[in-house]
Amino acid sequence: SLDVVVTPAVSSEAYVDGILFCLGVFLSFYVLTVLIACWENWQRQKRRQRQLQFLSAGDPPCSDGDVRGNAQEPPDSFQGHPPLGSQSYGSFDTGSAASSENVTDSLLSTEASSNYAGQDMCQQRQRHWAAFAMDRSLENMVGRPRLDSLSSVEEDDYDTLADIESDKNVIRTKKFLCVADLARKDKRVLRKKYQIYFWNIATIAVFYALPVIQLVITYQTVVNVTGNQDICYYNFLCAHPLSNLSAFNNILSNLGYVLLGLLFLLIILQREIGYNRALMRNDFQAVECGIPKHFGLFYAMGTALMMEGLLSACYHVCPNYTNFQFDTSFMYMIAGLCMLKLYQKRHPDINASAYSAYACLAAIIFFSVVGVVFGKGNMAFWIVFSVIHILATLLLSTQLYYMGRWKLDSGTWRRIFHMLYTDCIRQCSGPMYMDRMVLLVMGNLINWSLAAYGLIMRPNDFASYLLAIGICNLLLYFAFYIIMKLRSGERLLPVSLLCIVFTSVVWGSALFFFFQGLSTWQKTPAESREHNRGCVLLGFFDDHDVWHFLSSIAMFGSFLVLLTLDDDLDCVQRDKIYVF
Repeated sequence: SLDVVVTPAVSSEAYVDGILFCLGVFLSFYVLTVLIACWENWQRQKRRQRQLQFLSAGDPPCSDGDVRGNAQEPPDSFQGHPPLGSQSYGSFDTGSAASSENVTDSLLSTEASSNYAGQDMCQQRQRHWAAFAMDRSLENMVGRPRLDSLSSVEEDDYDTLADIESDKNVIRTKKFLCVADLARKDKRVLRKKYQIYFWNIATIAVFYALPVIQLVITYQTVVNVTGNQDICYYNFLCAHPLSNLSAFNNILSNLGYVLLGLLFLLIILQREIGYNRALMRNDFQAVECGIPKHFGLFYAMGTALMMEGLLSACYHVCPNYTNFQFDTSFMYMIAGLCMLKLYQKRHPDINASAYSAYACLAAIIFFSVVGVVFGKGNMAFWIVFSVIHILATLLLSTQLYYMGRWKLDSGTWRRIFHMLYTDCIRQCSGPMYMDRMVLLVMGNLINWSLAAYGLIMRPNDFASYLLAIGICNLLLYFAFYIIMKLRSGERLLPVSLLCIVFTSVVWGSALFFFFQGLSTWQKTPAESREHNRGCVLLGFFDDHDVWHFLSSIAMFGSFLVLLTLDDDLDCVQRDKIYVF
């Protein structure tokens, strides 16, 4: 007789060790965050005590934040910029009329012509406080009735009495803009506008995730009932089942996205609470200095990271070609939201609304679905997609170059021809906004190259191809932002620099494990099994699980880079921060 003994591939202790390992790795980030928060609070208390001691002695000190704002003084002729005290418009020789901010400037005429970087920031702040108090009193005398009623605040209703003398259409034609020129809308209006990003993505997540969960459970049920192992492309040499799930380890490894996304939301909440407290006590740095703080996009990014973990886990319930779009949908969201956040930093008033942004992302996901279903070897689809890709790139480039001050109508082509004729043929003058032009030309060249590659090669994995387009554009914009930041005389704080280096190393390591190729639904199930490999971590996780661990940490680090990138400007007035 033949006796058959069936033993489990791994013991129950391996499951416990795997779960504890996941929780230990990612909960350690929570512990580290709490320790850093305690250290920052301790430093803040020491600063306050030191300030009180100096105030009692009659000699107000400079805070640590003031020292942080003293960067090397950039030349007045940076990229052809005139001195910061002057105004330069695209079609006007004189500056705009005075607004309420000019009251402060007139009181501070002794320092108006000097750059922020070469000044004693402590003395500067004391003079600003006196002027700021008088400016507030004058503002109260004038009165701003539309800002006194929350019910009257609408997204497009932002013009105040002071703005009547400074039309946005005139302000935005200045050749060299500062952040103050694009941070004129009421803060409450913008806060409501950017909060819509969070609420919209939360709504999208619910309605997108529920059908996905139902579908993958159906797939798993079919596999369990029929015993057909060719439906789902597992790494069978390292697939550990639990209950009805065939590959529990591939699902568990996505826990990092959820936990780190939640941690990022908590960090943003803590920052927002601190910022709102500073606004309530009319802190000068919070009101007049640094990049304007808007947290709605950060909340949306954290939510998208959590949803990426959930949908990636759903995909790994039964990985195959049709389910792969679930794994990439919120990656498109993350890439798009990161680009929007980078643009929002220096252009808070003219960033895209949540409705138009999510409509564009919905169109991208629509093309992803169509490409997955009809894109294989379909030349007509690739022609249509490439044309739409190039046209969308050109339209977006025009929108960015003119900062929203253009119209698409019947006279568009006539104006384009007239501009090319006068600027390129008769006068041969260069572009007015050289920095933006360089970025947009590079972006167009890269996007046209990607469109040509897709049209010629027609890759089978359309979802990954579409994701590569988004990542390339994000990396290009991020590199441009850092280069222009350094060229503007700004600097990277050690915290930001550490996050950039750490994130780059983790991304490189993550990509190494991603390209191991343990299974592929681009081949037959039998051919896919030839790529299967054993476990590499704790005898429980395979290479793709390690990719999940590292990529979740790398995404979290990337978000921290965006969060801390401009902390060096917290003590710098907004009319001395360049727009690029």
